[in-house]
Amino acid sequence: MHRLPLFTLVLAALAPGQVASAAEKKAHAHGGMGADRTAQAELGAHAAFDARGVLWAAHKVSGHIAVSRSDDRGASWSNPVLVTAAPAPTDTGGDARPKIALGPGGEIYVTWTRPLAKPYTGEITFARSLDGGRTFSPPAIVHRDRQEITHRFDSIVVNARGQVIVAWIDKRDLVAAAAAKAPAYRGAAVYFAVSDDRGATFRGDYKLADHSCECCRIALVRHDDGSVTAMWRHIFAPNIRDHAVAQLFPDGRAGPVRRVSFEDWRIDACPHHGPSLVEDAQRRLHAVWFSAAPQQQGVHYARLRDGGTEAHRRVGGETAAHADLAVLGPRVVIAWKEFDGERTRLRALRSNDGGETWREHELGATAGASDQPRVLTSGDDFHVFWNTHERPLSVSILPP
Repeated sequence: MHRLPLFTLVLAALAPGQVASAAEKKAHAHGGMGADRTAQAELGAHAAFDARGVLWAAHKVSGHIAVSRSDDRGASWSNPVLVTAAPAPTDTGGDARPKIALGPGGEIYVTWTRPLAKPYTGEITFARSLDGGRTFSPPAIVHRDRQEITHRFDSIVVNARGQVIVAWIDKRDLVAAAAAKAPAYRGAAVYFAVSDDRGATFRGDYKLADHSCECCRIALVRHDDGSVTAMWRHIFAPNIRDHAVAQLFPDGRAGPVRRVSFEDWRIDACPHHGPSLVEDAQRRLHAVWFSAAPQQQGVHYARLRDGGTEAHRRVGGETAAHADLAVLGPRVVIAWKEFDGERTRLRALRSNDGGETWREHELGATAGASDQPRVLTSGDDFHVFWNTHERPLSVSILPP
């Protein structure tokens, strides 16, 4: 296998198209957005473990979408397999990146947002491998709507029945409202599509919710009954960008929208900073998200419940950003980036009691550009996947 620069830390103690909102036209300092978004987008990556403990990563290689595998938890990686025959431009939004999901029969699914000519527009693109990652299907567009408008910030999950569900941010309702000279439409909407045949075809488009933020990633968590809970940054009237959840079903139904964060962040801007969400064995939802509301700025963690949150706490310091989390039994691990003025540090929190108490650890640092971290689980171990310019596709292994 081709070896990449190794970064493994073992922590013994860590047992409309043209209808663009004013928000999208502003420069945003929060969320770690850099000036060179194109270079940053080349580091956008996503990873997942399969049932055998093989780690798969979707990333960019010389402009191509590519998939690599590691049989030793990120210590070394195979030569990448190109998903796109030609270099493929990808969305340069801060929460945009190629995504990967794995099916129960060894299927490998990859999605990404391909930008179109008009500003803030794109289409959600999908490819699959049914032969263990040796070859990939030609890229296909997931959604039926083909207007040159915003279809961006895709998320993908394989539900408990093996169905492939892709969700994205969509501005067709904003465009329609503007054309009809209807009352102002807040933000965008969340739509989703479903495949029953391992990604050969998709049906939809189904609307999950109106009035989502235009530029933040969507978190998806699957449940045993085949349904999925989505969490996203919502725009509550008139311009409050806090978070909401709703349940979606593979038949296209959607549950009610429920507000789950209450920082009351009133801003007409795009944070490019979406949440992460997981479910534990007791079916409790754990979440991390970002806010820049006065007196409540930074990364937040909580367990979600009807009407509010519990075990709510701030994560990291004033520059903490782009957190992710995972659970194993009663154990919860959160990882995030934090800039100290000179270097971007990768840090983690660990709880052994379901989020009641925590211990903090530092995993590493880089002076160069870096992607957002991802917390993964395999067997009894937590892993933090972090793609950086200095150490590509690096993995920190956190033992029980």
